[in-house]
Amino acid sequence: MTQLPAKEIKAETAIPSEERIARLVRLSARAFNRSLQMRLTTEGVTFGQWIFLRILWTCDGLSQRELSEKAHLTEPTAHTALLRMEELGFITRRNVGGNKRRQHAFLTEKGWALRDRLEPMAVETNELALDGLSHEEVKVLRRALSLMIRNLEEDEKQGAAKGLKIPSTRSLNGL
Repeated sequence: MTQLPAKEIKAETAIPSEERIARLVRLSARAFNRSLQMRLTTEGVTFGQWIFLRILWTCDGLSQRELSEKAHLTEPTAHTALLRMEELGFITRRNVGGNKRRQHAFLTEKGWALRDRLEPMAVETNELALDGLSHEEVKVLRRALSLMIRNLEEDEKQGAAKGLKIPSTRSLNGL
């Protein structure tokens, strides 16, 4: 990847320096997701399924609760996605170790085979997004985003310790 000279960057893509970081991060995440979803659709996979496939490719056999925690999604969301993934033949779910209530998700041959087709799509999306940034800028961006995530996770822990909770969207709709 090569960095574009400043004069080649179009004026309409320039971001005002006063733009809120939270908004830029949200818009970036949305653009990443949409770009990847365009590619995943060619294989009949949704972005939500991609999240769980990525986790299972590294930690096959996790429970629904473990998957929802690793994905940072609610258990009902995980349940719905896993049911559909089972219907599509990407996973099988079964009880492990005598626990009749907790089901674990295991990739099928079809689920494992998706890895070779889907991971290059994610790489392509990342490369596209980073086009025009120097290697050093990418390192700084990675470091900055990681620090922001840690700071905000710590804020959430401190809030929880004070009894503050993140309300569900459903509860906020009733306000």
